[in-house]
Amino acid sequence: MRTSNNVRAIIGNDQTQLVLLRRTRPDRPVYWVLPGGGVEDTDASLEAAMHREVFEEMGATVQIVRQVVRLPGKEPKIYNLFLCRLLTLDPSQRNGPEFSDPERGLFDIDLVASDSATLAQINL
Repeated sequence: MRTSNNVRAIIGNDQTQLVLLRRTRPDRPVYWVLPGGGVEDTDASLEAAMHREVFEEMGATVQIVRQVVRLPGKEPKIYNLFLCRLLTLDPSQRNGPEFSDPERGLFDIDLVASDSATLAQINL
């Protein structure tokens, strides 16, 4: 069985906020996710996949600070989390496949305070 890599970005901005995606779907309560997704065969590296996914989902560019963790997911998936600094954000540039299927719900960009009290209040 081939292992599939998944990348996720923990993105911070200069105002001590995290940049998250708020997911709204008709069949479940609102929740937030880190931007990212699967590594494709055309991605030269995990870092390249991270840049592609962040741009597709948010129209953002980031500076990768470092990979912070590699976690096993449901077999055979591995999650690679990167700490990133937001450089630019232009939602009009979003172009991921998730935007072509309305049944997948909404992917809204949210700036969320990075303090523990705020993060404890959202379904992340």
